Amino acid sequence: MSFEPFGKLISRTFVISQKNIDTDQIIPARFLTTTSKEGLGKSAFYDWRYDEKGNPLNSSVFNGVNPDTQKILVAGSNFGCGSSREHAPWALSDFGFRAVISSDIADIFKSNSLKNGLLPVVVDEDTHAFLLANPGIELTIDLEKCEVSLGENKVISFEVEAFARRCMLDGVDPLGHLINQLPDIKVYEEVR
Repeated sequence: MSFEPFGKLISRTFVISQKNIDTDQIIPARFLTTTSKEGLGKSAFYDWRYDEKGNPLNSSVFNGVNPDTQKILVAGSNFGCGSSREHAPWALSDFGFRAVISSDIADIFKSNSLKNGLLPVVVDEDTHAFLLANPGIELTIDLEKCEVSLGENKVISFEVEAFARRCMLDGVDPLGHLINQLPDIKVYEEVR
């Protein structure tokens, strides 16, 4: 599977400071009836955005988000906890986010995100507090350098496992990476 390669992202942030946002809040279980990623963005944070009749909530924090200019979600700690569901990063990506930044991101959510083109970035507590306190600021995330630029010469490093980083830079999941290696594999097999 392929997705847009992730090299450098320049975007404003959208902040949700709540802690312990689990995957059922990101995409409620009743929307897990599809194996397609398309259209899941309309269900992202559904219960935060709509009432029980499907009417938009006037009080939703999502009322001000612009997915065209706010592609970086800054979230409270322990983001993506709960059950393992690939639908969560699918929904966030389809909504328009390309990256999630927090001081703590659940491991399974991190793994699912990296396989689906959504970059999870874990930052230190001080940087996290700054980002939460300054919603809408412009950041540059450079995956090649594994750096987040906060402006005014402030650069924060982050870590991404090397193979996942390569796949994100190339815009493929692990299977897509292997498929891309088929010509070299065939040459190797012919020589043997």
